[in-house]
Amino acid sequence: MTSIPSHMRAWIYSEYGNIEEVLKFDPNVPTPHLMENQVLIKVVAAAINPVDYKRALGHFKDIDSPLPTAPGYDVAGVVVKVGNQVKKFKVGDEVYGDINEITLDHPKTIGSLAEYTAVEEKVLAHKPSNLSFVEAASLPLAIITAYQGLETAQFSAGKSILVLGGAGGVGSLVIQIAKHIFGASKIAATSSTGKLELLRNLGADLPIDYTKENFEELAEKFDVVYDAVGQSERALKGVKEGSKVVTIVAPATPPAIPFLLTSDGDLLEKLRPYLESGKVKPILDPKSPFPFSQTVKAFSYLKTNRATGKVVIYPIP
Repeated sequence: MTSIPSHMRAWIYSEYGNIEEVLKFDPNVPTPHLMENQVLIKVVAAAINPVDYKRALGHFKDIDSPLPTAPGYDVAGVVVKVGNQVKKFKVGDEVYGDINEITLDHPKTIGSLAEYTAVEEKVLAHKPSNLSFVEAASLPLAIITAYQGLETAQFSAGKSILVLGGAGGVGSLVIQIAKHIFGASKIAATSSTGKLELLRNLGADLPIDYTKENFEELAEKFDVVYDAVGQSERALKGVKEGSKVVTIVAPATPPAIPFLLTSDGDLLEKLRPYLESGKVKPILDPKSPFPFSQTVKAFSYLKTNRATGKVVIYPIP
């Protein structure tokens, strides 16, 4: 392995505001120091998420880490150094994960939009052998959110589900996991007109064009509604009496359950056979990947809410 430099390139913001305005390229950021339970990752690819630009706006400043910060939760890369307590990984391992165990509680000051990031062993997993770094980087936050959200809704085999935002980063994985892992009896999902075919390919039995029909007017009601777009009030009209709505976009209208993931490397390892067999596939936006130099442009695109699947930055730097 090449020697680890004392400084590196990263995207940093030093004040809160619109991420397109405050995020700056810095070629001289100190490389993170390693704690005993961490590995140092040479970042190869990183996905971006709405939480990144919401953090930058200062929405969570009371529990945020101090500025300046390099954003980025999802990472895929190569281990270049390991702490003394690390058991699962060695130098040279290809790994991926969501680097912040608790999403909003003092996330790392150096996230994944940097050449190197220091990450706790327990939130990482070995990269599935059949996936590229770009595909692997697209998964952790979204796939953990999809799986844990279904658990929160007490979803199980034989139940029906409606997924709001089925073509998005989380929704596209909810459909696949509900079908192939949980054993859904029926899957309905919403998207715009041009993405209905994708919903069918992902496994949706009933694709719904939200530009032409209102899901809450369907005669059929569902055992679970998974709201990935922030329409919990409408979602409550789509479930059977006493059934559950889970939403990942605040605020939630009671009794809808607001949900935020806990990053978990063991869950990623558990999902690995489904990824390696191709039963569950990463869905990348056609514009992905954006080069590291176009990170700001990538955020502008993500904020349009028109992305299909995930937006990934590669190569880094």
